[in-house]
Amino acid sequence: MATNISASASSTTNLLSQRLLSFPPSQFYKNILTKPYQQQCLLITSSNKKNRAAMVVNSSRKLINLDQHYLDDDKPKEECGVVGIYGDPEASRLCYLALHALQHRGQEGAGMVTVENKAIKSITGIGLVSDVFNELKLDQLPGDMAIGHVRYSTAAGSSSMLKNVQPFVASSKFGSFGVAHNGNFVNYQLLRAELEGKGSIFSTTSDTEVVLHLMAKSKARIFALRVLEACEKLQGAYSMVFVTEDGKLVAVRDPFGFRPLVMGRRKNGAIVFASETCALDMVEATYEREVHPGEMVLVDDTSNEPQSMYLLKPHPPEPKSCIFEHIYFAQPNSIVFGKSVYESRHAFGEILATESPVEGCDVVIAVPDSGVVAALGYAAKTGVPYQQGLIRSHYVGRTFIEPSQKIRDFGVKLKLSPVRAVLEGKKVVVVDDSIVRGTTSSKIVRMLKEAGAKEVHMRIASPPIIASCYYGIDTPCTEELISNRMNVEEIRKFIGADSLAFLPTDSFRKLLGSDHTNFCYACFSGKYPLYPSVDMEESIDDTRKSTYNLLKIVGPGIPRSF
Repeated sequence: MATNISASASSTTNLLSQRLLSFPPSQFYKNILTKPYQQQCLLITSSNKKNRAAMVVNSSRKLINLDQHYLDDDKPKEECGVVGIYGDPEASRLCYLALHALQHRGQEGAGMVTVENKAIKSITGIGLVSDVFNELKLDQLPGDMAIGHVRYSTAAGSSSMLKNVQPFVASSKFGSFGVAHNGNFVNYQLLRAELEGKGSIFSTTSDTEVVLHLMAKSKARIFALRVLEACEKLQGAYSMVFVTEDGKLVAVRDPFGFRPLVMGRRKNGAIVFASETCALDMVEATYEREVHPGEMVLVDDTSNEPQSMYLLKPHPPEPKSCIFEHIYFAQPNSIVFGKSVYESRHAFGEILATESPVEGCDVVIAVPDSGVVAALGYAAKTGVPYQQGLIRSHYVGRTFIEPSQKIRDFGVKLKLSPVRAVLEGKKVVVVDDSIVRGTTSSKIVRMLKEAGAKEVHMRIASPPIIASCYYGIDTPCTEELISNRMNVEEIRKFIGADSLAFLPTDSFRKLLGSDHTNFCYACFSGKYPLYPSVDMEESIDDTRKSTYNLLKIVGPGIPRSF
């Protein structure tokens, strides 16, 4: 056991001195020219991506069972959110609340791991946080430290899906530990093949399991060193939290900083890590800072303060945080990558209003919920009133019975309802955060015109998406991205809008100022900070195409937003 090996923070630091840097990566990166990551990536299996074919249709094709977010499937999807809490006697209940605040990042499964008296307890399940946990289950998770996870599904079958719900727990000769991960390892298949060749047996299809095996094979007795050794072998996106049976909590973020991870503190001194600051707000923790790209933060009883260490390798020249967190994924009340999400989206709307105004428009509306703040910015800049022209239903269940007489755009109408009093006879500007395939946008435009809108002008608060993401975001294959196949005028005709404009990339970067180089724009440019291999790209695209084609094969009468 590693319990008595490190008696103090200073001794731990000395043991790690050859592997870590004690200053922030921003200083380090500016002074060293580094080689790009080796392109030794292989494919990512379909199990690492959400299965869009998770629907069941009976013989009459009237009963439709679909993913809760299936109606939003014309949007990219975040994979998951993580939470870590140290030093609070109600850790499991606080973790539960924090996971609830992160529910928008994953709605197919949730899990939690706690530690008390060197015993690790774990509960995972399928469904929302409130479905998985109740008072009785939280009572079974005692202790003053916890990690938690919310995720989207990665397999069609619930039994297979449950195996992939995190946090994962593993035992090694140095003790047991748990891990929760947000992101995606682009060299997962290579690492898995190498580990299996050495005798490792995998029980899930999640890329996170490679971390368990890498750490279990490490000869380092100090837990922090085992984490660091594993991270040095990983390529891609990861924000992870670990907990050990001997009372350590570790948070670590990949050197590119693709996915967010923040740290806060409660009034009683408890340390809280989370994917977004909205989770800190929920548990009344004060936001202190981000976990920096390439940083590992260790919290244990050897020091009153978290110990900060930095990965020595691999090290990219600068961070590449996911800009889509500010466009779509994160909650508007969160601070992500050091910036207010609300302020970013409001500014995106103002830029659209300045560069793509609509002369004589009567009303500005949003595609809820993610388009609302940008629409408010657009309306404020133009002086045109913002109104709720579309009402979103938050009570859509998982199973729908469609009448025998087919209803056009059934899937969209289940989620969005136009307000005729706002739209009738009006020249309407509709603000949305993005267009992926364009099918949902076309249905929305048609629905608005059927509700009486005289003209519909679409304004998109992001640049056109032309490339898939390989860093933990589920996007369609490149061929399905409408902006990859059509120019703006062709898209306008496809969706049936009277005009269409996207947020210009140059204005987008100008808004970010000197920080614009610290963001990843691969989905807008096709230029990847960490290039996937050809095999990996082809495999992911084949997987995405196969699920897409399966839905088409199922036949007519199915509400599809593909």
